[in-house]
Amino acid sequence: MRTRPAGGTDAATLRKDDAAMRMIDTFIKPMHPEGRKFVVTFAAITLGLFFLEDLLGWIGVGLTIWCYYFFRDPDRVVPDRAGLVVSPADGVVSLIGPAVPPRELGLSDTPLTRVSVFMSVFNCHVNRAPVAGKVEKIAYRPGKFLNASMDKASDDNERNSLVIRMEDDRVLTVTQIAGLVARRIVTFTQDGAVLDRGERFGLIRFGSRLDIYLPNGVTPSVKIGQTMIAGETVIADLSA
Repeated sequence: MRTRPAGGTDAATLRKDDAAMRMIDTFIKPMHPEGRKFVVTFAAITLGLFFLEDLLGWIGVGLTIWCYYFFRDPDRVVPDRAGLVVSPADGVVSLIGPAVPPRELGLSDTPLTRVSVFMSVFNCHVNRAPVAGKVEKIAYRPGKFLNASMDKASDDNERNSLVIRMEDDRVLTVTQIAGLVARRIVTFTQDGAVLDRGERFGLIRFGSRLDIYLPNGVTPSVKIGQTMIAGETVIADLSA
């Protein structure tokens, strides 16, 4: 006869409970506080739509779920090997090539390798530090709201840039760029702050792009079209 653990629950039940929890964790993610007011607004509008027409109400339910999903903020497993540069955003690599960092940062005019990660409205939009280091400068510049996948969006669109100085005294620049739908860049950090690799530093609402300017001589290890996971996918190895 099969015996039960002292607690009265057999191993099979524990495995089922564990599998159920993993399934829940797969679909239900923590939501960033920045999204709460938007989800509440969507939910209130949805309630009003149900009074008008059931079909409209259910459409509102779908949009409310999407809004929650947009502001999801899952935990990430950040690689701990020294010298790695991780993606600051979820999305797809849209551009790789030489470019001069944003002028308002006052850096050199020497072109650096730029890796652009485009975020659609279905990606998680919480941005994470690609490297550990001190925030040496933050510079915001207003601009247009062109499609963020276009190359000229780096020059014309609203943007916010961070210069991060690493322990080896090299700097890496990461730029948040507003897109066609995005209308608000949010930054959680400030000048002089010390960031860990993979630490949350901002978000952009509703579709946008992140540009990473690698230090001189560093070659990216990703390709155009590759899918990125913020805080996890390695973009380059500074020690290579």
